[in-house]
Amino acid sequence: MAVDTLIHRINDYASRADPYPLYAELRRHRVARQDDGAYLVGTYHEIQALLHDPRISSDGRNRIPPERIEPEDDLPPSFITLDDPEHDRLRRIAMRPFGPPHTPGRIDSLVGEMAGVARDLLTGLQGRDVVDIVDDFAYPLPVTMICRLLGVPREDETRFRAWSEAIIASFDPTPGEDPAVRERAGLEARGAMGQYLGDLADTRRGHPADDMLSAYVEDEGPDGRFTRPELMATGVLLLIAGHETTVNLITNGTLTLLRHPEWLERLRREPALMPRAVEELLRYEPPVQMLPLRTPLADVQVAGTTIPQGAPLTLVLASGSRDPVRFDDPDRFDPAREDNRHLGFGSGIHNCFGAPLARLETQVALTELLAHLGGARLVEDPPPYRRSPILRGPRHLPVALHG
Repeated sequence: MAVDTLIHRINDYASRADPYPLYAELRRHRVARQDDGAYLVGTYHEIQALLHDPRISSDGRNRIPPERIEPEDDLPPSFITLDDPEHDRLRRIAMRPFGPPHTPGRIDSLVGEMAGVARDLLTGLQGRDVVDIVDDFAYPLPVTMICRLLGVPREDETRFRAWSEAIIASFDPTPGEDPAVRERAGLEARGAMGQYLGDLADTRRGHPADDMLSAYVEDEGPDGRFTRPELMATGVLLLIAGHETTVNLITNGTLTLLRHPEWLERLRREPALMPRAVEELLRYEPPVQMLPLRTPLADVQVAGTTIPQGAPLTLVLASGSRDPVRFDDPDRFDPAREDNRHLGFGSGIHNCFGAPLARLETQVALTELLAHLGGARLVEDPPPYRRSPILRGPRHLPVALHG
C-alpha cells in the first residue's frame, strides 16, 4: 500500500493493538505526505525541532483554508489550541494554583492521598478472581485526584465521564460514520461540561475552598484572572486531560509489566526504580501517540521535504520515541535505560501541563498495584483497545489475580 494512505492504516482500528510497525514505515520516509494534503513526521530529531519552531502553529485557524471555529458551545478555544502570546497568558493563569513557582508543593502534597486512594481501590478487589484494571483501578484513581484538585464533587463523575467520552470521540476518525455527527455531539458535551464547571466556580466566589476552581475565581495574579468563558474552557481541558491520559499510562504500564514479568518482579523488589520505569513507559507505550493539530505559518523544510504554509501537520510522538537514530534498541522495554529524553509529554511551549501529576500518579499506582499482583496474568492479550489512535490504551484490561 502506498505511503499516501499511511494515516488511514494508522487510524484503522485493526492497527490499534500494535501501531509500531507502521511507525517504523513512517520513519523510513521521515516525512510522509498523505492523500488529503496532510503531512506526517515520525523521526525524533525532526519532531523535536518542529515542537520548538515558532513557525509551527497550534491554531487551526492558520490552516489553508482556515479551520472553522464552531460557535455552538459558546466557549473560546482552550489554550493548547492557541499560539503565544495568548497561549502563554492563559497557561500562566492556569498554572498559578497548580505548580511552581506560585504553588510549588501542590502536587507533591497529594502523594499520601494518592497512595491511600490506590490502596482503598485495591482492598476493594480482594476476593475477586478477575478484575478489570481500567474500570476497577486505572480510571477511578486519577479521576478522584483531578476532582480533588479542581474541587469537583466525586459524585458527579458519571456526568463528566459521559461528556469526556463524547468530546474525545469527536476527534476520532471512524470509517463509515459521519464526522459531523461526532463533532456536534462533542461540542454539545464541551458546552455542557463548561457550563457545569462555570456554575461550580461561581459557588466559590467569596467562599473559596482549597481547590483550583477557587483559586481561579479569587486569585488576582500578574496576568489577571480568567474571564468566565476562559475559566469554563480551561476547566474542561484540565478535567479531561487530568484523567484520560493518566488512565492510559497506568493501563499501558500494567499491560507492559505483565508482558515483562522479570521487570514486574524486579520493580516489586526495588520500588525505588519506579520513577525510571515510568519514564520508560512514557517512551515505550505513551498514552498520547501523536499531535495532529499543527500548521506551518510559512513553508518549512523538514528532512528534505517542503511542508507548505497552511498544510495540516501531524507529529507522531510515539514514533519519534522509538527512533533508532536516537534510542538504542528502541523496541526493547528497558526501565534501566539511560538518557531517556522521550517525547511522551511533547516538548516546547506546549509541553504537557499536567506532566508532574501524571508522573506521580503512575508511580504511586504501579507501586501499589505490583504489591497486589502476585501470580496475576492477562486474561486476553492483546486486550480490547479504545478507538482513538491519538489517546491510545486498552478500553478494558481483564487480569486474573490467582494464576
